[in-house]
Amino acid sequence: MKQILLIDDDEALAEPLAAYLQRFDLALLNATHPRQGLELMRRVEPDLVILDIMLPEMDGFEVCRAIRKESGVPIIMLTARGDVMDRVVGLELGADDYLPKPFEPRELVARIQNILRRMGRGGQGDSKRKLCFGELEIDLESHTARLSGSLLSLTSTEFRLLSLLAQSPGKPFSRDQILHGLRGIDTELYSRAVDIAISRLRKKLEPLDPIKTVWGAGYSFVMPKQ
Repeated sequence: MKQILLIDDDEALAEPLAAYLQRFDLALLNATHPRQGLELMRRVEPDLVILDIMLPEMDGFEVCRAIRKESGVPIIMLTARGDVMDRVVGLELGADDYLPKPFEPRELVARIQNILRRMGRGGQGDSKRKLCFGELEIDLESHTARLSGSLLSLTSTEFRLLSLLAQSPGKPFSRDQILHGLRGIDTELYSRAVDIAISRLRKKLEPLDPIKTVWGAGYSFVMPKQ
């Protein structure tokens, strides 16, 4: 059973949500305070975190930043305000998805299952192998990437983006193609999210510069396979 950590100060939310998620073989852990949630995340190592933006002591952005310093666990952010900038900032900090409040539990489950399914694939549909580009090694089975032997701290979205581009070196991918490959969702906000994810990934791959902008076409991975 997959473990889902909810960090939300709404005490009335956890119990009914836990009962609903259990129907889909998902176990919900709950923390109503940010620091409690961070401690629980370190101790339990959940499969996914649901993180509310409006929290006491630390807001969800600060918690997301703290999580990303030590973990690539998938994060779905909840925003009650429905502000586009809230969502963009969350994605910039490394969140994998967002969901405005109030939400339908079935939609939340669908988003959780989508993320876990993509992670769980671990490259099985891509013949379980490693891609090597000099100092950069991408393991499609273990869902990890190494640069000069050191493990890169990539979010699930960043790894999927890297593997998508690297499996077709030299091929330009439009934003719509990337969105379809990563999420199957096509909205203006998520078009912006592609640029954010590319920028974050480029920084993590430094000093390599394997992802080039193809003007009018999108992005392309330019390192040859070895």
